[in-house]
Amino acid sequence: MRRVRVIPCLLIQGNGLVKTKRFKDPVYVGDPVNAMRIFSDKEADEIVVLDIEASKSGAEPNYQLISEMAGEAFMPMAYGGGVTSVEQIRRLIRCGIEKVVINSAAVRSKDWIHEAVGIFGSQAIVGAVDVKKSIFGGYRVVTRSATEDTKLDLEQHIASLVAAGVGEILLNSVDRDGTMSGYDLPLIQQI
Repeated sequence: MRRVRVIPCLLIQGNGLVKTKRFKDPVYVGDPVNAMRIFSDKEADEIVVLDIEASKSGAEPNYQLISEMAGEAFMPMAYGGGVTSVEQIRRLIRCGIEKVVINSAAVRSKDWIHEAVGIFGSQAIVGAVDVKKSIFGGYRVVTRSATEDTKLDLEQHIASLVAAGVGEILLNSVDRDGTMSGYDLPLIQQI
């Protein structure tokens, strides 16, 4: 029998921990370093930290905050937000990150992801895909906190991430984010 794994996903904006609903209206909920301590004490299996502003603003990852959070994480930690280069991945790994989540930059180019996989291995690179239902019932791939429609075919985009060598896919349903309505099972079954 499979063991259920608990993998919390923390959203950061600036230096604060936030909660969103459908990727909008972030509400401050606390200190991300303290939240990391709590999830470590509760023995979460892994943890994902996503900076929800970095890609939209073109900001570098906040290496200081990431280092502080990684110092409290006694489980594998993934980070995503504003990652656009192999050098940034290298710095994040030096901060204590085990997996780097790439979303917006993966839409623009898969070539550097292939290069990153060659350097750090598939296990260290996660392809994130934000998905929103269209008015016609299908799914659209969106980026930059769901503000930009990529016009990409969902299944082809995921296949291209896998072909580039990502070790995992982080699938985010914009329509379900923060609504406490459970997983989008039809989306998961489709993928």
